[in-house]
Amino acid sequence: MKSRVLFFVFVTVLLDMVGFGIVIPLLPFYVQSMGGSAEVVGLLLGTFAFTQMIATPILGRMSDRFGRRPIILASLLGNTIAMVIFALAAEKAWLPLLFFSRILAGTTAGNLAACQAAVADVTTGADRAAGMGRVGAGIGLGLVIGPVLGSTISHLHPNAPPLVAGLLAFLDFLGVYFLMPETRGVAVDPSAPVVARRTLRDVLTDAPIVAVMVSYFLTFICMTNVQVSLALLADARLGWTATEVGHLFGLYGLMALLVQGGLIGRMSRRYPAATLLVGGTIAIGLGMAVIGTAHSPAMLVIGVALAGLGAGFTNPTLASLASQHAGLAQQGAILGLAQSAGGAARTVGPVWSGFLYARLGAAAPFLSGVVAAALSLGVALLLRRRTLANPPVVQDVSAAAADEAVKEAAVVQP
Repeated sequence: MKSRVLFFVFVTVLLDMVGFGIVIPLLPFYVQSMGGSAEVVGLLLGTFAFTQMIATPILGRMSDRFGRRPIILASLLGNTIAMVIFALAAEKAWLPLLFFSRILAGTTAGNLAACQAAVADVTTGADRAAGMGRVGAGIGLGLVIGPVLGSTISHLHPNAPPLVAGLLAFLDFLGVYFLMPETRGVAVDPSAPVVARRTLRDVLTDAPIVAVMVSYFLTFICMTNVQVSLALLADARLGWTATEVGHLFGLYGLMALLVQGGLIGRMSRRYPAATLLVGGTIAIGLGMAVIGTAHSPAMLVIGVALAGLGAGFTNPTLASLASQHAGLAQQGAILGLAQSAGGAARTVGPVWSGFLYARLGAAAPFLSGVVAAALSLGVALLLRRRTLANPPVVQDVSAAAADEAVKEAAVVQP
């Protein structure tokens, strides 16, 4: 079961991100063909991030109640429909329909919490960080494949990219429907606390969970600086074109992919998750500092490589820490809240980064990333101290007893 679940979770997030990567680089051209401006493109991207931020904790909570598999299936079907609507909007050159498709896509993209919860259901200890790393590897690989595939098939027909993205989502839907088992309640992490369902107020007063959410937010603030301002800095200081900038983003994705695809598993067996979080946060901060002060190609490459390395460590580690503190009954809900904190950063971060670049210069967004990384490092050190001082208590809980605890917790009203 573990192998099957990890495989289909990897494929699900991979195809999700391939579909995302297929259409996002081409989105400005679709908007332009419909008479929209650059501001409309930004509004479309912000709309997607906002709806994903709202939907992720809701879908995660629903996966705790109804199971991981139904939520993943519903999300994949919704994404398929969203891509068909996207193609129809492009065909009719109707901008409101394009907005509707992105809202639906953002809502169904919230299945990441259910995917992470499925990983948490079938993994324990160090294997969990490795499993979360596989999720991150699927995301990274999809974002590498998607833009290349999208630019290639866009020459066939203007509607080809969204239709291919929809086809990939539907094929994934069929694979999950026929081959992926349900994981909720069938496996148990003996170190996970068996607790009743907590209210939102209880969760937001749980110090480790709040620390993870704050770290998610600060980490993604740093990452949005790379997405928004890196190309502008490379052009202003080095005169680099889209080709060289594309190679930079490829290096960033490759570094994260190498960590999440294998290194994180070996490292998590040697070091506690909170220690890996500290190291990843330091690497991100150093990367932001080097990028902000870089005036040569070598320094810029080093900075991007450090930032990608840090992202490769922090993202799966944060997901692993969130699941460790969630309890058996609320894996999806807590992971959804954590992802939502990252979604909030992806919503406000691009605006903040663009503002700093326009008003204070090319270095400003990345120096603000250094500040965010320093704050995140402080949170990570506090979390590490708390984790080392209060390690999880391993409980002798049978699978049957754990399943019963989950069923009892599920009927507790929030």
